[in-house]
Amino acid sequence: MQGDIGEKGSCTTCAYTEDFSNYWTAALYFRHENGSYKRVPQYANAQLGTEGRDAPDIRGGMTIYYTQKDFESNGDQYITAFQPGFRMTVGSPTTDTIQGPNAQPGLRYTCLQDILTRGSETPGLPSKPCPAGIMAIHHFPSCWDGRNLDSPDHQSHMYNTDTGGFRNAGPCPISHPVRVPQLAYETMWNTSGFNNMWPKDGSQPFVWSYMDSKGYGTHADYVFGWKGDSLQRAMNDSCMFHRCGSPGIQGVLKTQTVAEMNHCSVKNIVTEDTEGWLSELPGHQAGIRFQT
Repeated sequence: MQGDIGEKGSCTTCAYTEDFSNYWTAALYFRHENGSYKRVPQYANAQLGTEGRDAPDIRGGMTIYYTQKDFESNGDQYITAFQPGFRMTVGSPTTDTIQGPNAQPGLRYTCLQDILTRGSETPGLPSKPCPAGIMAIHHFPSCWDGRNLDSPDHQSHMYNTDTGGFRNAGPCPISHPVRVPQLAYETMWNTSGFNNMWPKDGSQPFVWSYMDSKGYGTHADYVFGWKGDSLQRAMNDSCMFHRCGSPGIQGVLKTQTVAEMNHCSVKNIVTEDTEGWLSELPGHQAGIRFQT
């Protein structure tokens, strides 16, 4: 989608009603010993909770963070919000060696011992069954050249000084002097239903939709879509997390209920079967391989 998507959207699945940005990562599949595949379901970040016992659960399993410094402080540096038309990617589906993740410490996985597990990050997919699933983590670069809303590779207009985790990124270089929000995705994959199907030889059975069983090629896309100056207002404020706005808490950002979030959906236009047990990964039939 081109242009200011914040002004084109009619609803959003985000908690903040002014956020119409596009957030994307690949789909994760389980590969059975018999050669068939099944898509791994997502589940919501437990720390977001619901609005009460009888309220609906949040659909989807991606949590988005826009931080100014780290989880302890907003810092005192001015943060420039992304501009309409801005987009970027992080990671690459062609990366198949450990050298790639080592160069980008913000691309990691956590083997969830319970739904609140954090830390113990690895550069590749976990090598053993995870009791509560796998969390895929994507930290985007936070230094912008200040001119280009995009670049041919969707990455050159950005510079990555990320140090891993939710720590403050390093100083921006002269070539990319503008500090933008530190954007991060946490995607929760509920792999627990496949733990009793783990291969007898102990091999890692999960694969990304572009046929990556190591996990080094993990990547994510971002297209900015906040309405008006809403993201800049949040960056200028001293609020953090729910204090920026949530049901029952008045903040600088407007929020909506879980039911309203879940009501927003896009019609499925994919004609290929993607659910149930599949003989091939979607997009790989007849020997054709598509990379995301």
